Amino acid sequence: MDLIDIGANLTHDSFDRDRVAVIERAAACGVRRMIVTGSSEQGSLDAALLAADRPGCLFATAGVHPHHAVEYSPRVRESLLRLLGQDHVVAVGECGLDYFRDFSPRQAQRDAFRAQLELAEESGLPVFLHQRDAHADLIEMLRPMIERLSGGIAHCFTGDAAALRDYLDMGLYIGITGWICDERRGTELRRLARHIPLDRVMIETDAPYLLPRTLKPKPATRRNEPMHLREVLRTFAEATGISEERIADATTRNAEQLFRLPPR
Repeated sequence: MDLIDIGANLTHDSFDRDRVAVIERAAACGVRRMIVTGSSEQGSLDAALLAADRPGCLFATAGVHPHHAVEYSPRVRESLLRLLGQDHVVAVGECGLDYFRDFSPRQAQRDAFRAQLELAEESGLPVFLHQRDAHADLIEMLRPMIERLSGGIAHCFTGDAAALRDYLDMGLYIGITGWICDERRGTELRRLARHIPLDRVMIETDAPYLLPRTLKPKPATRRNEPMHLREVLRTFAEATGISEERIADATTRNAEQLFRLPPR
């Protein structure tokens, strides 16, 4: 299988000691392309540098996560805009709203999100969206802009049926992570999986977070890696009754289409 992990935080310091080995292990498991998530100005610079070092294998996003919204400024905007002009930077984000943690004031989150939607319009790139406990506000801000954007993905979808309908109605893709493998929190997502059209789904690890709890044997550490994308695929296939091969083909094709990746 040729799989694409569309959301991996490979610049996280937990990968500093063995980043190359992590990439090689993923490739050995069929995960030969990955999109490295940018979530701050420095994180986006690091993601772009890492992607530039492995053309055709790694790509990057550039943006400011709502946790870092207070850091957004005209200078940061210009820095992100320069990154978004690089061929291996394929989306604006991770951007959005997070009212669960509220690490940045909500107004600062909304201001930074609005500014990044404008960046997406200006750059012609899709948006890589984060939302937690803020669905109504995110939809209210996104809906008037969506026709002017080049699409987007609801990264790490964990919402309910109404949220899924809202995203699909706007033409967004749905990102499935190891959340679906969690017997405690993933029950609703496994139920909704059958209602996600194959032409609207992608898979991601969000590594080093969200280690699939269904892995057997259980890994020695809780650090997630892109090689575990196969377990997300397996669990999604189990929940939908669709073969892993069909899902692998569809998610790879969807990622190539949204992020304009060169086909293999």
